[in-house]
Amino acid sequence: MNGAIAETIFNVFFKLNFARTYDGILATPLGIREIAIGELIWALIRGTLYCIAFLGVMLAMGLVLSPWAVLVIPTTILLGAAFSAAGLATSVYLRTVQDFDLPFGLVVMPMFLFSGTFFPISELHPAIQWLVELTPLYHGVVLLRSLSIGAIEPRLLFDFAYLVVFCAVCLTICMRQMERKLIK
Repeated sequence: MNGAIAETIFNVFFKLNFARTYDGILATPLGIREIAIGELIWALIRGTLYCIAFLGVMLAMGLVLSPWAVLVIPTTILLGAAFSAAGLATSVYLRTVQDFDLPFGLVVMPMFLFSGTFFPISELHPAIQWLVELTPLYHGVVLLRSLSIGAIEPRLLFDFAYLVVFCAVCLTICMRQMERKLIK
């Protein structure tokens, strides 16, 4: 999540507002769709490298408890795609550097802390549990933890579908807003 969000929000914001990289790209036969998919793929490459490194450390330390862990890499690619798309969609709305505080301070940090990564969400108030279960990171944590320890259950299909839909919605928002911002 952190790699995908940071890669897309910071870099895309700079390319949109200061470097005007996309203006030059649009002078070629490439369009908004290719720009968005290209940025998403670059963020996925970096995120996949992070995942391979973490999985290697887990293997070296004997923390992989299930053969299902082989699916951790594709799952992190999906999670990275979802957050890259969210980062792309967010970056087109930011106007100034000070606007970075909003997505990171109000969304990313609380989601990171209360996603079930560090402690079970059952320790939280039921109303907050309900909110946590709406976040994409929670679904990613459930998927990755289940695959790592071999706790495979039908509910994981819902978590997978949630991330696919979240990614598609965010990518659609991104493409529409990039088109509005770049094609005047």
